[in-house]
Amino acid sequence: MSKNIIPIFFSCDDNFVKYTIVSLKSIMENASKEYKYVIHVLNTDISEEMKKIVLDMENDNFEILFEDVTDYLKSISGKLPIRDYYSKTTYYRMFIAEMYPEYDKAIYIDSDTIVLGDISELYNHDIGDKYVGAARDQVMVQTDVYGEYVEKVLGIDRNNYFNAGILLINCEQFRNNKALDRFVELLYDYNFVVTQDEDYLNLICKDNVFWLEQQWNTEVYGNIAYDESEFKIIHYIMVSKPWHYEDCKYANHFWKYAKETVVYDEIRKELESYTDEQRKEDSDSCDRLYQTALNEIAKENNYLNLLNSGRLKSRDRIEVLGKIAKLESEGRFDVDVEEDPPTKELLPEDIDYLKKKFKSKLKTKLTYRIARSYMNNMLENKKLIIHDIKGIENFKNLNSGAIITCNHFNALDSFAMQIAYEESGQKNRKFYRVIREGNYTNFSGFYGLLMRNCYTFPLSSNKDTMKKFFESLDTVLQNGDFMLIYPEQSMWWNYKKPKPLKKGAYTFAMRANVPVLPCFITMQDSDVLDDDGFYVQEYTIHIGEPIYPDSSKTKAENIEYMRNKNYEVWKQIYEETYGEKLVYLCESEDKMA
Repeated sequence: MSKNIIPIFFSCDDNFVKYTIVSLKSIMENASKEYKYVIHVLNTDISEEMKKIVLDMENDNFEILFEDVTDYLKSISGKLPIRDYYSKTTYYRMFIAEMYPEYDKAIYIDSDTIVLGDISELYNHDIGDKYVGAARDQVMVQTDVYGEYVEKVLGIDRNNYFNAGILLINCEQFRNNKALDRFVELLYDYNFVVTQDEDYLNLICKDNVFWLEQQWNTEVYGNIAYDESEFKIIHYIMVSKPWHYEDCKYANHFWKYAKETVVYDEIRKELESYTDEQRKEDSDSCDRLYQTALNEIAKENNYLNLLNSGRLKSRDRIEVLGKIAKLESEGRFDVDVEEDPPTKELLPEDIDYLKKKFKSKLKTKLTYRIARSYMNNMLENKKLIIHDIKGIENFKNLNSGAIITCNHFNALDSFAMQIAYEESGQKNRKFYRVIREGNYTNFSGFYGLLMRNCYTFPLSSNKDTMKKFFESLDTVLQNGDFMLIYPEQSMWWNYKKPKPLKKGAYTFAMRANVPVLPCFITMQDSDVLDDDGFYVQEYTIHIGEPIYPDSSKTKAENIEYMRNKNYEVWKQIYEETYGEKLVYLCESEDKMA
């Protein structure tokens, strides 16, 4: 790479690119002609029309490249615990060093900036082996609540917290010190909600910051300790936007360069059409951010407290979540993430499904008491939390045997369904569970006792045992009892989405001519940490209306009908509860491809 090339990165979407144009215009007007500048605009969705407007700005010193980060995001999707990075362009700066191994150093700059100085002077700072060159964030320095936030939640002195809107990135140090991997770890460790990606960057780069002169990031905020003539970069942070406020400080610099672009009229119209209601929402958003910082400071389980007490999230659990993300991205929903015990063949003589033998009845009775005591203890100590049961009348009104379906995300979801069964008032009818062969034959200790004696119906790799399974299942259902089945056929720990359903449960229901009762459990964080450093989930059990076989349909048609109907019920519950459309990562990637 030629030493005369200076790489500069923006990240934006189609709505914000017009401000990128203005910022870029200011860079071009003031940059030294001794260098070649390569402008990378990281994006996923900028229109061809807007791209053309930007590309028309190229000249002998400035080459402009639109870099679609879709493929890169897909390549690391298995690492990421959350899926909003496709839309949050501010996170893209985290990927620059890995995406561009040819660069040892690069500038990242937000689009809400005006560059009055020579950008090559910023690039030519010798930052040694520091991870970034950056300026102190004046919001944290000048506002006590935010300063207290970074000190009490992040463990960073308020005078050593940088604003990440203008960065001189030491790409080599980012790669050598695996900054991206550290970012992923922090994503799992804690969800920072005040300045989000900026908090993560400050933790990653703590004690490895080259402090730039404040003039290279003059934030339009609070008191500025130097004269306007010394400004090198103006940064219109938070709600201080010239295109929203006529009286925005230092707006004259923005409009000077905006007038020299073809997007000037569009931006002026935005200013003129910005309503009082929108300005009120700006004010409210600032108030909410302030309150969020206060809440984080007061939070017993904030990041610094968790770090100091050694209660950050278990790496084993984090690895499990990474595997789940990878399997979702590959569309492999029926693969278990965590290893099951090795399977030992279950023979017909090894199982008394209906507990007809006296010994089986006694063991079941005693084990049930033990299990109930264990479950009560879990509830009392908030290791199992039932927030609500919705649609219990659908369970109460069942007047026949039924297949109960439920999403499978934790060993405790079986206890949750036990509680729903008890709340239904149907305790005169037994509640069984289908389990895997290895769970019955190879689990040892307490859980093995439960698996073998607590109204379980193990599957088997032995044909004769499966014949006995089906005969016993038919008897259970015809007797008016219930059978819990996990039709996803895999358990993904704390996975909130419904997964595609297999046919087994619906084949069983059709065979016995009984309904399917679709149940779906949704989750929300409680304020209780588990032993792995994750919040115990509060469960809401949603019980849908029974799905009955249709006498006008064939057996195969009924199986598909009930399966599809069950999935639609789960999907509706998911979307209504979480307020988001159900989209799997593999589908998102297909659409982005």
